Amino acid sequence: MKKTLKTLLCLLTALTLCCGCAFAEAPAEEPVELIVFAAASMTETMTALKMIYEGTHPGVTIVYNFDSSGTLKTQIESGADCDVFISAAPKQMNQLDITSDANADGLDFVQQGTRINLLENKVALAVPEGNPKGIESYDALAEALQAGSVLLAMGNSDVPVGQYTQKIFAFYGLDETALAESGVLTYGSNVKEVTTQVSEAAVDCGIIYATDAFSAGLTVVDTATADMCGQVIYPAAVLNISRHPEIAQDFLTFLTSETADAVFEAVGFSPLHE
Repeated sequence: MKKTLKTLLCLLTALTLCCGCAFAEAPAEEPVELIVFAAASMTETMTALKMIYEGTHPGVTIVYNFDSSGTLKTQIESGADCDVFISAAPKQMNQLDITSDANADGLDFVQQGTRINLLENKVALAVPEGNPKGIESYDALAEALQAGSVLLAMGNSDVPVGQYTQKIFAFYGLDETALAESGVLTYGSNVKEVTTQVSEAAVDCGIIYATDAFSAGLTVVDTATADMCGQVIYPAAVLNISRHPEIAQDFLTFLTSETADAVFEAVGFSPLHE
């Protein structure tokens, strides 16, 4: 799986370098360090895109901070330097957007006019190699959790993938507190930690993103419908605290290009650009 993305990256990089790029370049006399906070589930794709963008923008160095969207949001409001923010759910972006009805604290960090819905992902039920417990669907998982016969890894409640999991529990009428007390749940502080638990077969299954399952080479036995947990939308925006707003906007525009779309689609993201 990883080889597929690596091969695609090599081809896209060569094509981009040969054909040139339509995006603005940083002033050559003043190198720029662009700081991008992105959801942990974007680690592989954003790392690939960094190489492509920097290859045609020699004055720009992209510096990433990957973590759960909730942690990134907290760091931003606490004063961390950040030029571009990409969250794995609208909630964290809304909390930083003064125009959002969901912004209860009146935080104002989003540069108005820059926010877009960049990508859509899927919430996947993934299993370790061999699927030892034979879990084949969310329906089967719900029954196994109630019977206490399966160990599930999920994200914490402040992590988008954990919040989507809680919606799936609600869809099936499952009581998370009761499940946790019965010992059938383990937690991760971001989606990568949950993915690792599944990869290492420390659990019987895990609820992660389809893209993380792809990157880790895990088997996906089911994906959640919109009725179960809603759409998994990744909003992106330039922040009004950016020290390099023009270059930040250029990088965000690059993330909506055909080149970036190909990288995102290779691991299972669906570009939106809304």
